[in-house]
Amino acid sequence: MKIKIISIPVRDQTKALAFYTGKLGFVKKTDAPVGEDRWLTVVSREEQDGPELLLEPAPNHFEPARVYQEALFDAGIPYTQFNVDNVQQEYERLEAMGVAFSVKPTEMGTVKIAVFDDTCGNNIQIVEMR
Repeated sequence: MKIKIISIPVRDQTKALAFYTGKLGFVKKTDAPVGEDRWLTVVSREEQDGPELLLEPAPNHFEPARVYQEALFDAGIPYTQFNVDNVQQEYERLEAMGVAFSVKPTEMGTVKIAVFDDTCGNNIQIVEMR
C-alpha cells in the first residue's frame, strides 16, 4: 500500500493553485475538469513523482466539510503539515512574500514548527525535524 494522493479542502481552487505554486513552491501535476470544478493536484518540486496534494473544493459542495474546515481554522489547528529543512529560513522567505503566520518559529522538543494561513481556509504547519 502506498500514499499517492492526499487532499486538502480549499474554497477557491484557482487561488489555492496560485498560493501553493507561487508562494510555497509546489509544482502543478494534474489539472483536469470535473464538472464545475477541477481534479487539481500539486507535488513537491523535489519529489515530482512523490505523493500528490489534491486541492479539493469539498467545502463549496459539502456543508460538513466546510464546517469541519472552519472549526479547525478557528481553533488554530493545522489541517496538515509540510516538512522543511529549516523552519526559520522558510518562515522568513514566506513572511517576506506576505504569508500570515499565527505561530512564529517555535522549538517543540525535537522539532521546530511554525503555522501559517494558506489563504484558502486552512492553517498549515511547517516542521523541521531534528
